[in-house]
Amino acid sequence: MKIYHSSNVIVKYPDVQHSREYLDFGRGFYLTTLHEQATRYAQRFKRRGQQAWLNTYELSWEERSWNIKRFESYDKLWLDFVAQCREGQDTTRYDMVIGGIANDRVIITLDRYFAGEISQDEALGLLRYEKPNIQYCIRSERMLQECLTYIYYNSETANLIEEGVADLHCRSDKYLAEEVWMEHTEYKELAH
Repeated sequence: MKIYHSSNVIVKYPDVQHSREYLDFGRGFYLTTLHEQATRYAQRFKRRGQQAWLNTYELSWEERSWNIKRFESYDKLWLDFVAQCREGQDTTRYDMVIGGIANDRVIITLDRYFAGEISQDEALGLLRYEKPNIQYCIRSERMLQECLTYIYYNSETANLIEEGVADLHCRSDKYLAEEVWMEHTEYKELAH
């Protein structure tokens, strides 16, 4: 399956060590199959004045070969697991966790729950109406190496050309090739 990871750098060789702790599903490499969601997330880097890269991968695995935890909804099990991970109390050894991402609306509910402003029942009542946007968190180095293949990154210039931005279509092929080459050169410098 095609899957995305947004970052301020190109991530050709992902690893778990560079992940922050205390995230929804703990330390791991986070991905989504939703192109729109990944693009929206990448815009956060742009707003901070950083470069934004939409890294694209192929993810394939045989279910029986890996220890995978799936959450189908924002339920008590999901909430308890996220709470444990965010508090650094998760002791599970899952290779990958699949489940709902804490988007803007969900995060408000979670923040209120973790701050003690609402009870678990109230939080679950609010979350019941949310449709999960699924995220994948690969938590084992072995799974990253064996199941995730880097395909490419989306360059800013290439995306603008593809979207038909008018001023780029008025430019010469040489100009466009130079722009893409500059991005590529920058990419190579970042990758090393």
